[in-house]
Amino acid sequence: MTTPSATTPSTAPGTGHASAPAPDGVPRGRGSLGPVGLVLAGGVSVQFGGALAVTLMPRAGALGVVTLRLLVAAVVLMLLCRPKLRGHARADWGTVIVFGVAMAAMNGLFYQSVARIPLGPAVTLEVLGPLTLSVLASRRAVNLVWAALALAGVFLLGGGGFSSLDPAGVAFALGAGVMWAAYIVFSARTGRRFPQADGLALAMGVAALLFLPLGIAESGTKLLDPAVLALGAAVAVLSSVLPYTLELLALRRLPASTFAILMSLEPALAAAAGFLILDQALSTTEAAAIALVIAASMGAVRTQVGRGKVKGARALS
Repeated sequence: MTTPSATTPSTAPGTGHASAPAPDGVPRGRGSLGPVGLVLAGGVSVQFGGALAVTLMPRAGALGVVTLRLLVAAVVLMLLCRPKLRGHARADWGTVIVFGVAMAAMNGLFYQSVARIPLGPAVTLEVLGPLTLSVLASRRAVNLVWAALALAGVFLLGGGGFSSLDPAGVAFALGAGVMWAAYIVFSARTGRRFPQADGLALAMGVAALLFLPLGIAESGTKLLDPAVLALGAAVAVLSSVLPYTLELLALRRLPASTFAILMSLEPALAAAAGFLILDQALSTTEAAAIALVIAASMGAVRTQVGRGKVKGARALS
């Protein structure tokens, strides 16, 4: 499994300048927690966008919401990034197209899932994709421990079992998890082949074009309603533009295995948002699940920070 390379200088968030790499490829000027913060910020944005998308689904349908989300996000990113269409190798375009297909499939399958089963179990099942990737991509035995803790946490968050759920909804969620793992891999590859967020903008355009016929077939003229368009734009910014950009930047400096384990925070962030914003009390089981997931994520972060410090020490010796 290919993991993101740290040898390519990446742009430091908020500066507009590439951070100078150390001799071993570890960026200077930003600690190892920099990419972790990007991932967490992206997760928070996704949860707010997801809550807004749920309110939009009765008006535009699941496929219509995905279409609006991808289309508006593609337009915004194309205008902001203005990616160059020339000067790229065939392999570069192949990577972008696969990235776009994975993005479209991940979104489409997930929204089909939440149309059939509750959001919590759907997110929990989807997270199994990145968790599996973390085990396959890991080269350190300790990451297996963090993956096991996170896996136990997401199952507890799902109520300890999924036997009462709609089989189709479960299948869609698991399929979304597979596509999420593919998204992680090809997001990293795209980030290495294209500058800034150019590859993300192009891949989003591919995903939007793939989904446009499906959205039109399901929702038709509902997609042109001003209120639906406004909500769809907000969903696109919160659920696609911000998190995908932050994650793309993070994957340039964070191993795919560590990133995948951090993605297990998604169910915990959803539960926390429900408690803080919707006054949804947490049960003892849910609190224990969140504790396990946070412990796994903290362990993954500490492992990554330790690796960065060791590499830096060797480079200076």
